[in-house]
Amino acid sequence: MSEEQPANSDKEVKTQRSWIERLGQALQGELKDREQLMVVLNEAHKNNIIDHEAFSMIDGAMQVAEMQVRDIMLPRSQMIVLEMDSTEEELMDTVITSAHSRFPVVGDSKDEIIGILLAKDLLPHLINDSEEKLQIRDILRPAVFIPESKRLNVLLKEFRSTRNHIAIVVDEYGGVAGMVTIEDVLEQIVGEIEDEHDFDEDTFIFEHSKDRATVKAVTPIEDFNEHFKTTFSGNEFDTIGGIVMNALGHVPKRGETVAIDKLEFKILRSSNRRINLLEVYPIEVTSVTDNEATESADVEQP
Repeated sequence: MSEEQPANSDKEVKTQRSWIERLGQALQGELKDREQLMVVLNEAHKNNIIDHEAFSMIDGAMQVAEMQVRDIMLPRSQMIVLEMDSTEEELMDTVITSAHSRFPVVGDSKDEIIGILLAKDLLPHLINDSEEKLQIRDILRPAVFIPESKRLNVLLKEFRSTRNHIAIVVDEYGGVAGMVTIEDVLEQIVGEIEDEHDFDEDTFIFEHSKDRATVKAVTPIEDFNEHFKTTFSGNEFDTIGGIVMNALGHVPKRGETVAIDKLEFKILRSSNRRINLLEVYPIEVTSVTDNEATESADVEQP
Protein backbone atom coordinates (compact mmCIF):
# COMPACT_ATOMS: atom_id res chain seq x y z
CA MET A 1 0.00 0.00 0.00
CA SER A 2 2.76 2.42 0.95
CA GLU A 3 4.46 1.89 -2.44
CA GLU A 4 1.27 2.71 -4.38
CA GLN A 5 0.74 6.06 -2.67
CA PRO A 6 3.59 7.94 -4.40
CA ALA A 7 2.44 6.60 -7.77
CA ASN A 8 -1.10 7.84 -7.19
CA SER A 9 0.24 11.16 -5.96
CA ASP A 10 2.42 11.55 -9.06
CA LYS A 11 -0.57 10.79 -11.26
CA GLU A 12 -2.66 13.47 -9.52
CA VAL A 13 0.14 16.02 -9.89
CA LYS A 14 0.47 15.23 -13.62
CA THR A 15 -3.32 15.52 -14.08
CA GLN A 16 -3.40 18.82 -12.23
CA ARG A 17 -0.45 20.09 -14.23
CA SER A 18 -2.15 19.14 -17.52
CA TRP A 19 -5.27 21.11 -16.60
CA ILE A 20 -3.22 24.10 -15.59
CA GLU A 21 -1.45 23.93 -18.93
CA ARG A 22 -4.78 23.75 -20.77
CA LEU A 23 -6.09 26.72 -18.83
CA GLY A 24 -2.93 28.61 -19.70
CA GLN A 25 -3.43 27.80 -23.36
CA ALA A 26 -7.02 28.98 -23.13
CA LEU A 27 -5.91 32.32 -21.74
CA GLN A 28 -3.38 32.66 -24.55
CA GLY A 29 -6.20 32.77 -27.10
CA GLU A 30 -6.14 29.23 -28.47
CA LEU A 31 -9.86 28.71 -27.83
CA LYS A 32 -12.22 29.80 -30.58
CA ASP A 33 -15.56 30.26 -28.80
CA ARG A 34 -17.37 30.36 -25.46
CA GLU A 35 -18.39 26.70 -25.65
CA GLN A 36 -14.77 25.54 -25.85
CA LEU A 37 -13.84 27.70 -22.89
CA MET A 38 -16.74 26.32 -20.83
CA VAL A 39 -15.62 22.75 -21.59
CA VAL A 40 -12.16 23.53 -20.23
CA LEU A 41 -13.57 25.34 -17.18
CA ASN A 42 -16.02 22.52 -16.44
CA GLU A 43 -13.25 19.94 -16.54
CA ALA A 44 -11.05 22.16 -14.38
CA HIS A 45 -13.91 22.46 -11.90
CA LYS A 46 -14.41 18.68 -11.81
CA ASN A 47 -10.69 18.21 -11.18
CA ASN A 48 -10.69 20.78 -8.35
CA ILE A 49 -8.39 23.19 -10.17
CA ILE A 50 -10.96 25.91 -9.48
CA ASP A 51 -13.46 25.68 -6.62
CA HIS A 52 -17.24 25.85 -6.96
CA GLU A 53 -17.50 29.49 -5.92
CA ALA A 54 -14.89 30.63 -8.43
CA PHE A 55 -16.49 28.54 -11.19
CA SER A 56 -19.94 30.01 -10.43
CA MET A 57 -18.56 33.55 -10.59
CA ILE A 58 -16.81 32.91 -13.91
CA ASP A 59 -19.98 31.35 -15.32
CA GLY A 60 -22.06 34.24 -13.98
CA ALA A 61 -19.72 36.84 -15.47
CA MET A 62 -19.94 35.15 -18.86
CA GLN A 63 -23.73 34.98 -18.72
CA VAL A 64 -23.97 38.66 -17.79
CA ALA A 65 -22.42 39.49 -21.17
CA GLU A 66 -25.35 37.73 -22.86
CA MET A 67 -28.21 38.88 -20.61
CA GLN A 68 -30.35 41.99 -21.04
CA VAL A 69 -31.86 44.35 -18.49
CA ARG A 70 -35.35 42.91 -19.08
CA ASP A 71 -34.08 39.56 -17.74
CA ILE A 72 -33.46 40.85 -14.20
CA MET A 73 -35.35 44.14 -13.78
CA LEU A 74 -37.91 44.71 -11.04
CA PRO A 75 -41.27 45.02 -12.89
CA ARG A 76 -43.10 48.34 -12.81
CA SER A 77 -45.94 46.85 -10.74
CA GLN A 78 -43.47 45.89 -7.99
CA MET A 79 -41.67 49.24 -7.80
CA ILE A 80 -41.99 51.10 -4.51
CA VAL A 81 -42.19 54.78 -5.42
CA LEU A 82 -42.71 58.09 -3.65
CA GLU A 83 -45.27 60.54 -4.94
CA MET A 84 -44.16 64.11 -5.48
CA ASP A 85 -47.09 65.58 -3.55
CA SER A 86 -46.77 63.23 -0.55
CA THR A 87 -46.62 64.75 2.91
CA GLU A 88 -43.48 64.39 5.03
CA GLU A 89 -45.27 61.81 7.17
CA GLU A 90 -46.22 59.75 4.10
CA LEU A 91 -42.67 59.93 2.74
CA MET A 92 -41.11 58.82 6.02
CA ASP A 93 -43.64 56.02 6.46
CA THR A 94 -42.79 54.55 3.06
CA VAL A 95 -39.03 54.94 3.56
CA ILE A 96 -39.08 53.29 6.98
CA THR A 97 -41.54 50.53 6.09
CA SER A 98 -39.76 49.46 2.89
CA ALA A 99 -36.22 49.89 4.30
CA HIS A 100 -34.91 50.69 0.82
CA SER A 101 -32.20 53.30 0.29
CA ARG A 102 -33.27 54.69 -3.11
CA PHE A 103 -36.73 55.58 -4.40
CA PRO A 104 -38.07 56.77 -7.75
CA VAL A 105 -40.20 59.88 -7.21
CA VAL A 106 -43.22 60.15 -9.52
CA GLY A 107 -45.70 62.80 -10.55
CA ASP A 108 -49.18 61.92 -11.75
CA SER A 109 -48.25 58.34 -12.70
CA LYS A 110 -45.35 55.90 -12.68
CA ASP A 111 -44.55 56.97 -16.23
CA GLU A 112 -43.66 60.41 -14.92
CA ILE A 113 -40.39 59.81 -13.09
CA ILE A 114 -39.23 63.16 -11.71
CA GLY A 115 -36.06 61.99 -10.02
CA ILE A 116 -34.48 59.64 -7.48
CA LEU A 117 -34.61 60.23 -3.73
CA LEU A 118 -31.82 58.84 -1.56
CA ALA A 119 -33.00 58.08 1.95
CA LYS A 120 -29.79 59.55 3.37
CA ASP A 121 -30.66 62.93 1.81
CA LEU A 122 -33.60 63.15 4.22
CA LEU A 123 -31.31 62.96 7.26
CA PRO A 124 -30.21 66.64 7.35
CA HIS A 125 -33.86 67.73 7.36
CA LEU A 126 -34.69 65.34 10.21
CA ILE A 127 -31.61 66.17 12.26
CA ASN A 128 -32.13 69.92 11.98
CA ASP A 129 -35.78 69.47 12.98
CA SER A 130 -36.62 72.36 10.71
CA GLU A 131 -40.10 73.85 10.84
CA GLU A 132 -39.88 74.66 7.14
CA LYS A 133 -41.77 72.34 4.84
CA LEU A 134 -39.55 69.81 3.09
CA GLN A 135 -39.16 70.65 -0.60
CA ILE A 136 -38.58 67.19 -2.00
CA ARG A 137 -37.67 68.51 -5.45
CA ASP A 138 -34.64 70.28 -3.95
CA ILE A 139 -33.02 67.02 -2.82
CA LEU A 140 -33.81 64.80 -5.81
CA ARG A 141 -31.05 63.22 -7.87
CA PRO A 142 -31.45 62.95 -11.67
CA ALA A 143 -33.01 59.70 -12.85
CA VAL A 144 -31.12 57.58 -15.39
CA PHE A 145 -33.26 55.93 -18.08
CA ILE A 146 -32.16 52.84 -20.00
CA PRO A 147 -33.83 50.54 -22.56
CA GLU A 148 -34.94 47.00 -21.73
CA SER A 149 -32.52 45.64 -24.31
CA LYS A 150 -29.33 47.04 -22.76
CA ARG A 151 -26.72 44.34 -22.04
CA LEU A 152 -25.92 43.81 -18.39
CA ASN A 153 -22.15 44.01 -18.88
CA VAL A 154 -22.60 47.41 -20.55
CA LEU A 155 -24.90 48.58 -17.76
CA LEU A 156 -22.44 47.46 -15.08
CA LYS A 157 -19.69 49.44 -16.77
CA GLU A 158 -21.93 52.52 -16.84
CA PHE A 159 -22.88 52.07 -13.18
CA ARG A 160 -19.20 51.98 -12.25
CA SER A 161 -18.16 54.94 -14.37
CA THR A 162 -21.03 57.19 -13.25
CA ARG A 163 -21.15 55.92 -9.64
CA ASN A 164 -24.88 55.55 -10.11
CA HIS A 165 -26.63 52.61 -8.43
CA ILE A 166 -30.12 52.64 -9.92
CA ALA A 167 -31.68 53.04 -13.36
CA ILE A 168 -35.24 53.31 -14.64
CA VAL A 169 -36.04 50.86 -17.43
CA VAL A 170 -38.25 52.07 -20.29
CA ASP A 171 -39.98 50.09 -23.01
CA GLU A 172 -39.99 50.78 -26.74
CA TYR A 173 -42.84 53.29 -26.33
CA GLY A 174 -41.08 55.29 -23.64
CA GLY A 175 -43.22 53.98 -20.79
CA VAL A 176 -41.67 52.82 -17.53
CA ALA A 177 -41.20 49.04 -17.60
CA GLY A 178 -39.36 48.67 -14.30
CA MET A 179 -36.11 49.46 -12.54
CA VAL A 180 -32.74 47.84 -11.99
CA THR A 181 -29.93 48.38 -9.47
CA ILE A 182 -26.24 47.65 -9.46
CA GLU A 183 -26.94 44.98 -6.84
CA ASP A 184 -29.25 43.18 -9.27
CA VAL A 185 -26.42 42.98 -11.81
CA LEU A 186 -23.75 41.94 -9.31
CA GLU A 187 -25.95 39.14 -7.97
CA GLN A 188 -25.87 37.54 -11.40
CA ILE A 189 -22.09 37.22 -10.97
CA VAL A 190 -21.38 36.68 -7.29
CA GLY A 191 -24.71 35.17 -6.24
CA GLU A 192 -27.06 36.30 -3.51
CA ILE A 193 -26.26 39.56 -1.69
CA GLU A 194 -27.93 40.24 1.63
CA ASP A 195 -30.40 43.11 1.60
CA GLU A 196 -33.46 44.42 3.37
CA HIS A 197 -35.36 41.15 2.80
CA ASP A 198 -32.75 39.06 4.61
CA PHE A 199 -33.02 37.67 8.10
CA ASP A 200 -30.94 35.43 10.36
CA GLU A 201 -28.88 32.79 8.58
CA ASP A 202 -30.35 30.01 10.72
CA THR A 203 -33.94 31.18 10.12
CA PHE A 204 -35.86 29.84 7.13
CA ILE A 205 -39.22 31.55 7.67
CA PHE A 206 -39.87 35.10 8.83
CA GLU A 207 -43.51 35.74 9.69
CA HIS A 208 -44.67 39.33 9.14
CA SER A 209 -48.24 38.58 10.17
CA LYS A 210 -50.54 35.58 10.44
CA ASP A 211 -51.29 35.92 6.71
CA ARG A 212 -47.89 36.77 5.25
CA ALA A 213 -44.35 35.42 5.56
CA THR A 214 -41.00 35.70 3.82
CA VAL A 215 -39.52 32.27 3.13
CA LYS A 216 -36.09 31.22 1.95
CA ALA A 217 -36.26 28.94 -1.09
CA VAL A 218 -33.88 26.48 0.64
CA THR A 219 -36.42 25.86 3.42
CA PRO A 220 -36.76 22.09 3.87
CA ILE A 221 -40.22 20.86 2.89
CA GLU A 222 -40.66 19.27 6.31
CA ASP A 223 -40.10 22.63 8.03
CA PHE A 224 -42.39 24.40 5.57
CA ASN A 225 -45.18 21.87 6.12
CA GLU A 226 -44.88 22.18 9.87
CA HIS A 227 -45.10 25.99 9.80
CA PHE A 228 -47.89 26.38 7.22
CA LYS A 229 -49.82 23.18 8.06
CA THR A 230 -49.39 21.93 4.50
CA THR A 231 -48.73 18.41 3.18
CA PHE A 232 -46.24 18.89 0.36
CA SER A 233 -44.39 15.67 -0.49
CA GLY A 234 -40.65 15.50 0.04
CA ASN A 235 -40.18 12.50 -2.24
CA GLU A 236 -39.26 14.45 -5.36
CA PHE A 237 -37.88 17.72 -3.93
CA ASP A 238 -36.02 18.60 -0.74
CA THR A 239 -36.87 22.31 -0.52
CA ILE A 240 -39.90 24.53 -1.08
CA GLY A 241 -37.95 26.28 -3.84
CA GLY A 242 -37.95 23.01 -5.77
CA ILE A 243 -41.73 22.71 -5.40
CA VAL A 244 -42.25 26.27 -6.67
CA MET A 245 -39.80 25.88 -9.55
CA ASN A 246 -41.53 22.68 -10.64
CA ALA A 247 -44.95 24.34 -10.51
CA LEU A 248 -43.74 27.24 -12.67
CA GLY A 249 -41.83 25.04 -15.10
CA HIS A 250 -38.93 27.49 -15.41
CA VAL A 251 -36.54 29.64 -13.40
CA PRO A 252 -38.82 32.58 -12.54
CA LYS A 253 -38.10 36.28 -12.57
CA ARG A 254 -38.70 38.52 -9.60
CA GLY A 255 -42.38 39.39 -9.20
CA GLU A 256 -43.79 36.20 -10.74
CA THR A 257 -46.45 34.35 -8.75
CA VAL A 258 -47.86 30.86 -8.66
CA ALA A 259 -50.70 29.30 -6.67
CA ILE A 260 -50.07 25.87 -5.17
CA ASP A 261 -52.85 24.28 -3.15
CA LYS A 262 -54.18 27.06 -0.90
CA LEU A 263 -51.06 29.23 -0.94
CA GLU A 264 -49.79 31.95 -3.25
CA PHE A 265 -46.03 32.14 -3.81
CA LYS A 266 -44.44 35.37 -5.04
CA ILE A 267 -40.81 35.49 -6.14
CA LEU A 268 -39.02 38.19 -4.16
CA ARG A 269 -35.56 37.36 -5.41
CA SER A 270 -34.06 34.95 -7.93
CA SER A 271 -31.00 34.62 -10.12
CA ASN A 272 -30.73 33.18 -13.60
CA ARG A 273 -30.08 29.80 -11.97
CA ARG A 274 -32.36 29.48 -8.94
CA ILE A 275 -35.00 30.97 -6.66
CA ASN A 276 -33.65 32.69 -3.54
CA LEU A 277 -36.55 34.22 -1.64
CA LEU A 278 -40.34 33.90 -1.60
CA GLU A 279 -43.32 35.72 -0.18
CA VAL A 280 -46.03 33.29 0.92
CA TYR A 281 -49.65 34.10 1.76
CA PRO A 282 -53.09 32.45 1.49
CA ILE A 283 -54.66 32.77 -1.94
CA GLU A 284 -57.50 34.94 -0.65
CA VAL A 285 -54.99 37.42 0.85
CA THR A 286 -53.43 40.06 -1.43
CA SER A 287 -49.66 40.53 -1.39
CA VAL A 288 -48.33 43.70 0.22
CA THR A 289 -46.62 44.68 -3.01
CA ASP A 290 -49.81 43.97 -4.97
CA ASN A 291 -51.72 46.24 -2.62
CA GLU A 292 -49.26 49.04 -3.28
CA ALA A 293 -49.52 48.48 -7.02
CA THR A 294 -53.35 48.51 -6.88
CA GLU A 295 -53.44 51.70 -4.82
CA SER A 296 -51.04 53.33 -7.27
CA ALA A 297 -53.18 52.21 -10.20
CA ASP A 298 -56.26 53.68 -8.55
CA VAL A 299 -54.52 57.02 -8.24
CA GLU A 300 -53.65 56.93 -11.93
CA GLN A 301 -57.25 56.50 -13.04
CA PRO A 302 -58.76 59.71 -14.49
